[in-house]
Amino acid sequence: MNMDFKKFSELIMIEQTLFALPFAYLGVLFAGGGDILTWVWVTIALIAARVAGMSFNRVIDADIDAKNPRTKDRLLPRGEATRGEVLMLGAGASLVLIFVSYMLNSLCYYLSFVAVILLFTYSYFKRFSAGSHLYLGFVEAAAPIGGYLAVSGSFELTPFVLGVAIMAWIAGLDVVYAIQDMEFDRRENLHSIPVKYGREKALKISLALYVVSLAALIGGGILTVRGTAYWVTVLCVVLIFYRQQTLARRQDIETAILEFFEINRYVSPILFVGTFIDVFQKWW
Repeated sequence: MNMDFKKFSELIMIEQTLFALPFAYLGVLFAGGGDILTWVWVTIALIAARVAGMSFNRVIDADIDAKNPRTKDRLLPRGEATRGEVLMLGAGASLVLIFVSYMLNSLCYYLSFVAVILLFTYSYFKRFSAGSHLYLGFVEAAAPIGGYLAVSGSFELTPFVLGVAIMAWIAGLDVVYAIQDMEFDRRENLHSIPVKYGREKALKISLALYVVSLAALIGGGILTVRGTAYWVTVLCVVLIFYRQQTLARRQDIETAILEFFEINRYVSPILFVGTFIDVFQKWW
């Protein structure tokens, strides 16, 4: 496989991969923190899942990406990697995810096969359903749920509340992201909430999803009796969400989206740091 680190990091969008790690860590923290080895396995599992998902997405969407002015300069459309190479990378990462899940516990191992199916199929959803945003959110929700189960090894209510928070947040921001591709998606017969309902209704749906996300974060905090550090974190997230929704309503959507995603990268680290302090200060 002729792929150096620069191409690899571009393929998996390494900044977004790092941005996604706190999703899984949030689940670990809500489950009590686990041990060092659990954190290592969870980190490897999340990175493997991210590599698999991005690889499958780039292969499945290669023809669409080549037509879209916004994505035509990605690795595959440029011809700097082959579909076979990227597919092999995705398959290898899937095997790593399954192995690491086995090392965690039996529940994570069995669910890892479901995770691989989700990672492979989510790219197809926009071909036939405007619910693709929710499906993407559902896939991302596997991170905090998986992180929690890595520690607990059993199903409980808390991880699913966290999952709802992440699912609604990711779906809400993906709705805004899709606004910039409305005309292209219409021409290519691709489905999205902005295409189906128009920009104004799409923004209302995005806002509603953000409210659901905040409600789930609050519910998770109440359910697990979180402390001051966590609630300060939630307040910070409220302010970021408000700013994002304000930006999304600007007429110059392309410029607004740049700032929208610039501040979005702070949400997961803030959630992680606040929850980390809240969990571990009880041990001191």
